[in-house]
Amino acid sequence: MGDGATAPLGEKRTIRLQWAPSAAPRIRREIVADLVARRVTPEVVDEAEIVVSELVANAVRHARPMTDGAIRIHWKVKNNVVEVEVSDGGGPTVPRPSPPTTWGPGGRGLRIVRSLAHEWGVIDDPNGRTVWASLGGPSRRRSH
Repeated sequence: MGDGATAPLGEKRTIRLQWAPSAAPRIRREIVADLVARRVTPEVVDEAEIVVSELVANAVRHARPMTDGAIRIHWKVKNNVVEVEVSDGGGPTVPRPSPPTTWGPGGRGLRIVRSLAHEWGVIDDPNGRTVWASLGGPSRRRSH
C-alpha cells in the first residue's frame, strides 16, 4: 500500500507543476487517472477534468507563478464529491466570469467553471491566490 498506486477514499493529492501552458494538459491526465482509479462517477470525472484545465489555464494566462516558479493543484475526494484547488502567485485582477457577451477565445473559463461547479470561490492570501471548485455536490468548506 505504500507505493501510492491505490489511493484510499478521502485522500488528498497535491501536484506542483512549472507555470507554463503545458501544465493544463499534464494535470488533466493526472486528475482523470486518479479519479477513475477511485471510482468517481464518469460525469464528475469529466467535470473535474474540464474545471481543473480551465483553472490552470487561467492561472497561467492571468497570474504569476508562485515564488518557486510553479502552480499548485490540490484535490480531494469524499463521497463522489471532488474539490479542486489551483494556487498561483496572484495577479493584477480578481478572477471572475466574463460577461456572456464575450465571444473571444479567452474569458470563458470561469463561466465554464461556474456552470459545472456546485460551488466555487477565490481565496487571496499574502503569497498568492487559490481558486477552488466543488464538483458533484456541496463543498465541506462551509456548514450549510
